[in-house]
Amino acid sequence: MYLLGQLPGTWRWMLGVSAVPAIIQFVLMLFMPESPRWLFMKSDKEKAILVLSKIYDIARLEDEIDHLSAAAEEELRKKKTVRYLDVFKSKEIRLAFLAGAGLQAFQQFTGINTVMYYSPTIVQMAGFQSNQLALLLSLAVAGTNAVGTIVGIYLIDHFGRKKLALSSLAGVIISLVLLSWAFISGSSASSSGVYGWIAVIGLALYIAFFAPGMGPVPWTLNSEVYPEQYRGICGGMSATVNWISNLIVAQTFLTVAELVGTGATFLILAGIAVLAVVFVILFVPETQGLTFLEVEQMWKERAWGSSLNTESLLEHGNSS
Repeated sequence: MYLLGQLPGTWRWMLGVSAVPAIIQFVLMLFMPESPRWLFMKSDKEKAILVLSKIYDIARLEDEIDHLSAAAEEELRKKKTVRYLDVFKSKEIRLAFLAGAGLQAFQQFTGINTVMYYSPTIVQMAGFQSNQLALLLSLAVAGTNAVGTIVGIYLIDHFGRKKLALSSLAGVIISLVLLSWAFISGSSASSSGVYGWIAVIGLALYIAFFAPGMGPVPWTLNSEVYPEQYRGICGGMSATVNWISNLIVAQTFLTVAELVGTGATFLILAGIAVLAVVFVILFVPETQGLTFLEVEQMWKERAWGSSLNTESLLEHGNSS
């Protein structure tokens, strides 16, 4: 309390305002329904159907109800508790977890939270020494993130998860290379003012490309890519991978920038984004329009092979 009392009034006000989103989230969570799967498991079918009816249209609703009913009966029959090690014992679950957790890791290692956490510092590194101007420019970057996320909500069901991720990463790579060039050229130029503005433009472009794609896609895909019995535990493990990756990148960015230079650091992030493109192409499936049963069958075919043609499932998903 003593330390809070020593802070300027503006800073105390800002700390108080930061509680507002948490309060709003708490209130909204009171109105959030339970998972339909959990309701089926608790034999509360009426509530489960009511929740599903808010998500799916009539044509899809009956299939989802039948699938959840069958899955709940099967899970109750088996009465098996999935453990962490079980995720790695089955080849198809390992592949699904690799796709989900890998996307979460690449989301962080391509530098998103580095940019969000350190955007005022990065702006000052670009040559803008005014604290007020650096803060205003970083707010513009944050605003771009908000707008881009809204755009992503529309694109993810119209463009497809995999295509959106690849398009997003392509833009991220271009933006990071532009940032790297601006910092490297600015450090060697007699006047770095122009390169400073190019760096700010690169930051804005980075967010504009990242927010609609690599922002929502990892979270969306992690809610769709796991077989029902493993969805909870794999989703939690993937989220843990995300936050551990976030911690690593956030704690090392300034140190790496000091050791090799800001431009070289952004070039390293661009290289990681190239690896992310390769990863998405090789390991991440398109889940748009697929039912959970189709996704589960797809992983079985990828793991063991099957008479069922995966491509037909993917085509069905893309045409839905």
